[in-house]
Amino acid sequence: MASNGRPNSGSSGHSSDQTRFEPLEHDDRNHTVPQPQRNLSTTAAERMRRNAAAKLANPLAGISHARLEEMGASYAKKYHIGDEEDIRAFRKGACLAQDPRRYQQISGLTAEEMSVLKREFTHRWSQPRLMYIVIVLCSICAAVQGMDETVVNGAQLFYRYQFGIDGDDPRSTWLTGLLNSAPYLCCAFIGCWLTTPFNNLFGRRGTIFLTCVFSALACFWQGFVNTWWHMFISRFFLGIGIGPKSATVPIYAAETTPPAIRGALVMQWQMWTAFGIMLGYVSDLAFYKVPDSSGIVGLNWRIMMASAMFPALVVVCFVFTCPESPRWYMSKNRHHKAYQSMCGLRYAKVQAARDVYYMHTLLETEREVQQLHGNPLLELIKVPRNRRAMLASEIVMFMQQFCGVNVIAYYSSQIFLDAHFSPISALTASLGFGIVNWLFAIPAIYTIDTFGRRNLLLTTFPLMSIFLFFTGFSFFIPADTMHTARIACVALGIYLFGVVYSPGEGPVPFTYSAEAYPLYIRTYGMSLATATTWFFNFVLSITWPSLQEAFTTQGAFAWYATWNIIGFFLVLCFLPETKGKTLEELDQVFSVPTHIHAAYGLRQVPYFFKRYLLWQHCEPERLYENEEGAEDKDVGFNHDPEGGS
Repeated sequence: MASNGRPNSGSSGHSSDQTRFEPLEHDDRNHTVPQPQRNLSTTAAERMRRNAAAKLANPLAGISHARLEEMGASYAKKYHIGDEEDIRAFRKGACLAQDPRRYQQISGLTAEEMSVLKREFTHRWSQPRLMYIVIVLCSICAAVQGMDETVVNGAQLFYRYQFGIDGDDPRSTWLTGLLNSAPYLCCAFIGCWLTTPFNNLFGRRGTIFLTCVFSALACFWQGFVNTWWHMFISRFFLGIGIGPKSATVPIYAAETTPPAIRGALVMQWQMWTAFGIMLGYVSDLAFYKVPDSSGIVGLNWRIMMASAMFPALVVVCFVFTCPESPRWYMSKNRHHKAYQSMCGLRYAKVQAARDVYYMHTLLETEREVQQLHGNPLLELIKVPRNRRAMLASEIVMFMQQFCGVNVIAYYSSQIFLDAHFSPISALTASLGFGIVNWLFAIPAIYTIDTFGRRNLLLTTFPLMSIFLFFTGFSFFIPADTMHTARIACVALGIYLFGVVYSPGEGPVPFTYSAEAYPLYIRTYGMSLATATTWFFNFVLSITWPSLQEAFTTQGAFAWYATWNIIGFFLVLCFLPETKGKTLEELDQVFSVPTHIHAAYGLRQVPYFFKRYLLWQHCEPERLYENEEGAEDKDVGFNHDPEGGS
């Protein structure tokens, strides 16, 4: 990723096409520095980062199989891992770790091992029983989070009256918003930042166990409160259960699953969270008609709030039947335990040895890179490539909330009541939204890698805007003379919004953020992304009741519909496509100066108009060039003399 627009003395015949835009970024600044000297120093820094990224992408690339066998055996002996059979597994596993798909080129594998390695790619969902238990665990954890978020949707219809905050005055609207948003306030400022210390102290399983205990206790606590401030405290405490869990479970899934299903399983976090959201609506509807017993006022909403504890209790009961993350064991220098854990998650020892050895080399490389680069937080801000990735990530995370989806998730029952639904019909309509949200999250596993992240957002943002405008303007329909039309249009607008949100702004933000950052700062980038989405979740939740009162329902929906239009142009101008790109290609994509990409995005508008509306044949503009001179390739990491990766 050179920073000058022509070949320099530090590269041999490097094609200038790849970096043709960079002079516009650097020529504007620091004119007192002689240009040749500036080009050389910048190129050296960028080449160092590029080498680090390439090494992190595959630390074993370019090493002969004979040398890899020696390295694997030395690792097993150094950490006293198993017997001769295990040492042999590490010899072959180290070779496999270089490129798992080229298992046929590894000599000395048994017929059974070859069959297992082949089946890993031809039947990728054929996994050991323990692996399926891990998958079930991660799915239930996602459902816990979704249910924690939405049981309040129906319960607030009742506790607002009991707490004396059911009016339209500013005190009532702000307190209603505060109670809804309390967990996300905790997540943004406390919960997310407990992820690292919890994981360091208790491991992945321990963190999942503790956060589900917090969730269960907080949900149970919510069923016994009698004042708004007591409800606020219990729901704030719930944020400690939501925040660290939302960051830890995807990490645990990624560290235990084989590469062939890793992306699909991590993607399913969004789908099963949507399933949990639907369960929250099911609970609200199921307990709606529970009558008060003697001495208990509001038994129905109390059971609704407490019911979210049951999925968390299921996780608590069986989380320790799953193995601990091998990578966590390695971070504690317990390599033998890491290998034992991995053996339970793979069919053959050679598979376990392959994945354990690759984790080990990657951890060693990460430590070297961290020492080389210094403070990763400064790298996140100071390096233009990283800064552009951060801008793009923050845009999608901010818009995941300000597209307005959680207004519906948390307040849909009240919205339907305002549309003159009956209470039971409002809860039923909310359940309908939950079902739509979940069902249309399922195909997102396919569409996100087929249509691309940027294209999905550019398609769904205008549609989400249209459907929010439609929903808001439906409240202009007279309730007394056209009651059926009014409630039908409100429900239709909300359901259609859910249809287009689920495959777009639902799964894209976390997927995009995870791949936009270079590997050596990815954990810090993801921490920032997670904190961002929880903070703006809090902002949206606390402001909606007051916004609705100040703007009217029509104006409040129009407010978020307008943000979707803004989101469309933010994506168009500042969000490069990342689908299917290698680390080197991502470096190129994020090397394009921001104003150049913004101008390119705006030039796409007439192209789309001509191509897809007027059906004219026109060639799209190419912003990126992928040709690269062979001399400039990073031979130390990318070249395999034996024809490997």
